[in-house]
Amino acid sequence: MGNILVCDDERSICEMLDIALRREGHKVETVNSGEMAKRKLDGAIYDVIVTDIKMPHTDGIEVLRYAHQVSPDSAVILITAVDDYEAAVKAVKAGGATDYIRKTPGLVDEIKLAITRAIEKMALSRQNFAFKRDAATRNSLDNIVGASPAMEKLKQTIRTVASTQSTILIYGESGTGKELVARAVHVCSPRAAEPFVSINCGAFPETLLESELFGYVKGAFTGANQNKRGLFEVADQGTIFLDEIGEMSLPMQVKLLRVLQERCVRPVGGTNEIPIDVRVIAATNRDLDKQVAEETFREDLYYRLSVIPVQVPPLRDRREDIPLLVNHFLKKYGPAAGKSIARVDPACLQTLYLYDWPGNVRQLENTVERAVALESSEELRVELPAERPKTRAAAAGVGAYAGPGLSIPAGCVLPEGVDMEKYVADIEKSLLQSALAQSNGVQTRAADLLKISYRSFRHLVKKYDL
Repeated sequence: MGNILVCDDERSICEMLDIALRREGHKVETVNSGEMAKRKLDGAIYDVIVTDIKMPHTDGIEVLRYAHQVSPDSAVILITAVDDYEAAVKAVKAGGATDYIRKTPGLVDEIKLAITRAIEKMALSRQNFAFKRDAATRNSLDNIVGASPAMEKLKQTIRTVASTQSTILIYGESGTGKELVARAVHVCSPRAAEPFVSINCGAFPETLLESELFGYVKGAFTGANQNKRGLFEVADQGTIFLDEIGEMSLPMQVKLLRVLQERCVRPVGGTNEIPIDVRVIAATNRDLDKQVAEETFREDLYYRLSVIPVQVPPLRDRREDIPLLVNHFLKKYGPAAGKSIARVDPACLQTLYLYDWPGNVRQLENTVERAVALESSEELRVELPAERPKTRAAAAGVGAYAGPGLSIPAGCVLPEGVDMEKYVADIEKSLLQSALAQSNGVQTRAADLLKISYRSFRHLVKKYDL
């Protein structure tokens, strides 16, 4: 349904169209002169403007030109009597008017059809705008790389919540892929065919963020030379992703809370409210509970956003996904760089596995991209940033092994395969050596540390010639 402005100096025409279009579910305003129509256009954004051509003082062609100037996204439908036919044709050919309709007994039905066509065309245009604005392609669950238990749990959560209309709040450190999760929710939802619009709330000052989200009307501030639709309106019927919501100022939080409660937006400088149907997904890397306690984040907004909380695990808590991610990024950046890199150096892969990744998946991706750009052989070798110390998997509470002859994460299979017998043997040998070192060579103590019998321990010591 649309926001419609009807302009005709015949009050009976305005009243007839007002009743008919409201029955169709449209929001309708009527005026009886071109000057009044221009004033309305200065204070509100309309999807469709229906105007008579022949009116005293300011005619429909002038209304058309003014609408094209201050609200270029609005469709304009001209109503014409028979003797105005040539003027209507000229207006349409000039590219300003969407359609023209003669005043006949079938006027109402023709206007209904014309408005439906115009709104459908505008909806398609908004979708295209949203897709172009957000250059990244839509992502499904297949684009979330990872087979660890934590990621499988996350994927199942996405499948479960996608079909609902509830607001979602995604928690996660920077670089964990919060937007990727939001996109997956959108693609798996009934809104998948509609726009997905994202905005980083921390990237805009308060006044600019308000106009970006809610739009503005001509004259709302210096430089506002025409009406502009906000991202909430662009995302109508689809999903809006509010990244870094914890960066939003308190005054903006109040305005956002009202939008979530009323499901309508008021453009900056405007007087009319525009109804919206948008699925809201927010994300943060901050501790909102702490911010609420410190009164830097509104508690009522927090509960509005956190209807369904979703946690994205950091990379250090799902290290078993690192080989899959490295292989994924190698396939992504290798061909793009014109490189034929067939594999990853196993020792380098182990280094990547043991690294703490404070920047999470984004840092891993940048590291692989840099390595691909610098690599000249068929085997990728990766160097970590010198200023970032490596963190041993044991210290992080995860399973890995870096013993002699073995340089892959525990439980992971490299793309080129793994020698399982040698892998297991190296693990056993390394554990025996570590136990003997900790027990100062006392074999009974070493056996106790490994939770095996002394007889089994002696057998393994002999087997590996220790």
